[in-house]
Formats: sequence, C-alpha cells, structure tokens
Amino acid sequence: MRTLVVVRSLKMGGMERVAVNLADAFAQAGHESHLLSFRRVRNPLAPENCEVQQHHLTLRWWSRLTGVGLLFELIARLILNPLIKRSLFLGTGIMGGMVFWLWLKLFERRHGKVDRIVFRGVGTFELIWTFRDERACYVLENILHVKEIGRHRRLFARCLYQGRHLVTVSEGVAESVQRAMEAWHFRPASLRVIYNPCPLPSIRQRMLAMEPALPKESYIVNVARMVPAKDQALLLRAYARSGVNMPLVLVGDGRDRSQLESLAKELGIADRVLFAGQRDNPYPWMHHARLFVLSSRFEGMGIVLFEALACGTPVLSVDCPGGIRSVLKGELERSIVPHDEESLAEGIRAAVQGEKPKIEEAWLDDFRPEAVAARFGTPAQDNTSFFNSLL
Repeated sequence: MRTLVVVRSLKMGGMERVAVNLADAFAQAGHESHLLSFRRVRNPLAPENCEVQQHHLTLRWWSRLTGVGLLFELIARLILNPLIKRSLFLGTGIMGGMVFWLWLKLFERRHGKVDRIVFRGVGTFELIWTFRDERACYVLENILHVKEIGRHRRLFARCLYQGRHLVTVSEGVAESVQRAMEAWHFRPASLRVIYNPCPLPSIRQRMLAMEPALPKESYIVNVARMVPAKDQALLLRAYARSGVNMPLVLVGDGRDRSQLESLAKELGIADRVLFAGQRDNPYPWMHHARLFVLSSRFEGMGIVLFEALACGTPVLSVDCPGGIRSVLKGELERSIVPHDEESLAEGIRAAVQGEKPKIEEAWLDDFRPEAVAARFGTPAQDNTSFFNSLL
C-alpha cells in the first residue's frame, strides 16, 4: 500500500516518536511510506528507514493566506474561544481541512493514489477536522476524559469523531471512547485497537551509545515530560518513603521541573535525585538502569514501558487509566502497584532487591513493527472492528 502518516509536528515527544516509528514500520513491511508534518520545529524527529519520504505542509500559514481562513480564525479567537474554552480549532480547522485536501490532490498527482491515511493525535485531528475521506483513520493516543457533559462537548465530539474510522492504542483508550460515545452522543464508523510499534533493533542499537553523564552505580530511572499528568511528584514522595539509597534519575523536562527540584529538597533527597534533562537518546539511561518506574495519572499506551523492556530493564508502574495493562499483562502484571504513595514505595523496595531479572522476548511480540503495520490492513477492513464486535 501507499501510506501517509500525518502528525501535527515532529517535536521531541512520545506521540511524535510513535508516528515516526509507524512510518518506519510501514516501510519495513514493504509499503510505500510517507510522513507529513504540519509545523516546523527545531531538531525534528526523523525516520530511521531511508525509504520513508518526508513532507511538510505549513498548514496554519496556508490557511491564513486564503483570507477566509484568517477570518474564521479571528472569529474563533475573538468571539468563540472566550465563550467556549478550547474551541479555537472550530475556526482554524475549517480551512485547514480544505488546504490539506488540496495538498493531498497535488501529492497524489506526483506520487499516485494513497491507500491509507493515518492521522495521529487529537491535536492533528483539530487542524483538519473538516476533511473527510474513507481512506483515513484517526489514532487516539490518550484516553478521553468524560468529565463534562454539555452541548459544547457534543459539538466537539461530532466534529472530531463522528463517522470516522477511529483507532486506539490500547483497550483502555477504547473503553474511554465507548464511555464518551454515551456521554457526548457520537458514533464512529469503526473503532479498533492497534498497539504502538516498538522498533526493537533501533532501540537496542541506540541504547549502546556512549553516555558519559550516566551514574556509575545502579540507579532507578523515570523518562517522561515533567507535566502534571506524569506525576513525578508522587514518584519523589514514594522514593523518599521507600528508604532506598539507590539514586533516582529523572530524564525529561517541562513546566514542573522547578517544582520537582524544590520538592526533592523538601523531602531531603536532593543529593540522591539527578535531573538529567531532555535527552535526544534516552535509551542508554533506560538500559543501564536497575529499574524503570512509571508514576503517571493516566497513559494512553505507556510506550516507555515497552521501550524500557526492550532495553532489558525491569519496570514498575502504578495502576492508572489507559493502556499500561496492554503492556504489563500475564507475568508482567506483578509489575503493577496501586496508585498511592505507600504502595509505590513498597514496590520500589521490592523491585530493587536481588539481581536484575531477565526480560523475556515474548513480552514484546505484540509491539513488533511488522505486526503493527499488518493490523492496519486496508480501509475496507475497518468495517470488522473492535467496536462492531461489541454491538
């Protein structure tokens, strides 16, 4: 198939990295693979497979250039958004969908007809919400939080999800979509679960890279953006309570970093906690760690869990909504602890005792790129869906 993976940007982030991995997976499976981004960023992520063809469309700029797109954006920004929070996309996405449609026509004149279009992330959906095509599927990376029930939520859902082929990255995300369908009164054309791909050879090559800043002794690691959803504050409190002397390394950056650094000082553990910052290659940090710990409030998939496993590192995770149980199943269920400070502290104490356990290759089978690419199939196969099987 000729496939097109579409993402809002290629900044350093979990969702963006998975979009690149998926484009690589399609190419590895023998498909003609294209990757399109809508925003330029510094140091963008890039496919590792040289067969992936990259494209860029400055969608917002071209939408504004039409004049009509600028008018819709101003109306949404000055009138609609102040009245209804997070509704700016209703204005920007009107012309965004049309601009993308025109770009796609020009693309197909040059490269041939596209068989599958894969949009990843709600932020991407919002930019082109007026675009409709049976070849398109829309991948939801995170759970839908059904907290508010009102007309504006129903409007948003109908714009973004109604009548579309939806793909979720875990069973937990699919269940949240079902709850949202009842609350927000929308119905997708189909709903399937397809896990994120884990490029094992690439990860295992990169994890061997030299990293002089690594601690010389055994350590515990967390790799995540420092934002409330990742809840590193819970991890710091649990680590302090555990009494474990093994250093804790936090790889990542974000708006909560200064607060977390202050919390480490308050807890008296600042001398044992290393804030390593954002790393282009986090895999050496995972590979050399004694334990990887995830403390998130929710996770659509928890790709860092199978990345850590691919690096040969045991994992520990709090039980949270979303997809961690899609990774930590069978024998790995014992790696899940209740989502509270004492349980996480006890889990850390127990996990670092003894020798580093061996990781079984079979635990990663569901996430191998060739398996993931095959599950996307063709648009016609969307009719046989996880959603339809539940009706």
